[in-house]
Amino acid sequence: MNYENEMNPEVREKMKKNLVYVGIFSIVMLFAGLTSGYYVSMGKSFWLKYPMPAGFYLSTLFIALSSLSFWWAIQGAKKDKQGQLKGAMAATLIFGAAFLYFQFQGYGQLVEKGVNPVNDMLVTNGRYGDYYEFKYKGNLVAVDGNKYLIAGKPIPDKDFKTIQAFFKQFEKIKHNQALKVKKPNAQIELYYSGSPVLIKDGRLFANDSTQLTYSDEVRLSELSLNIRDKRGDFFAHGTYGKDFTIYYSGKALEYEDRQLKYKGTVLKPHLQLSAMQASDSASAYLFLITFVHLLHVLIALLYLTKVAIASFTGKFSSQNHLSLRLSSIFWHFLGLLWVYLLVFLIFIH
Repeated sequence: MNYENEMNPEVREKMKKNLVYVGIFSIVMLFAGLTSGYYVSMGKSFWLKYPMPAGFYLSTLFIALSSLSFWWAIQGAKKDKQGQLKGAMAATLIFGAAFLYFQFQGYGQLVEKGVNPVNDMLVTNGRYGDYYEFKYKGNLVAVDGNKYLIAGKPIPDKDFKTIQAFFKQFEKIKHNQALKVKKPNAQIELYYSGSPVLIKDGRLFANDSTQLTYSDEVRLSELSLNIRDKRGDFFAHGTYGKDFTIYYSGKALEYEDRQLKYKGTVLKPHLQLSAMQASDSASAYLFLITFVHLLHVLIALLYLTKVAIASFTGKFSSQNHLSLRLSSIFWHFLGLLWVYLLVFLIFIH
């Protein structure tokens, strides 16, 4: 005897609904923990804030459309309109897939802005001016934020590409092999600790007799990587205060003369050290929270594919659409959860 078939339909529906609600409750508790951890961690830490990528807003549009089309599909099932049911379920799958696509687009846009799940906020290794500087066409290059400047003006892209091409040869070094200049450029003069770097037989010398040590070459390599990625003082790309801002204890830090200031005063040494050592926890949380939600949507979409196939084969009708309704409850929940997460990140992040 099939116990489920003998069970009262209302009891069976209530049991299945309760399973869905238990799943929803567990997910709510998971994300409540993640967002609470985010908020608590922000506390008295250094925190990077920046606008959400366009991909996240587009994904929000598509998950809203998928909920709307899912509702329309259920209305079709209730009225035995098979054409409406099938068309709306097909649209729901397409909109759900579009959500996934634009979520990954959003991640790509973050990475393009220099935002990664594992990163620092401030450039410390290979920071321009700490050990190395250089002149281009006889003019000393300066750094402000992530801008490389000559006489206070950003270096044109064409010239900067020339500089990147020169430093590219220093990106990779070997511990047992001295660094050699294979592609010299007369327009670029490299300085180490304020003194010109000499080139003899392709090797780099701090003065007439002292060749650069391996540690010196590592610093040059790190500088070269920063130049490759157009990093000056920050890992995040763009203009400080416009494209991104670092906060401390809920207050936006000012950036002036390559120094961070808190309430108009340069950070005290211990805070400056903490800032230099601080990882970008904000971005780590953002990627974690959104990706965990993305996994739930992916799993739900796989199950939704099964439900859609059932709808295409005519298994749902006005008398039999419980699985369709239960699936929609969970799908609508994931959509609302995403809206909550996005609003949370917009106003808190």
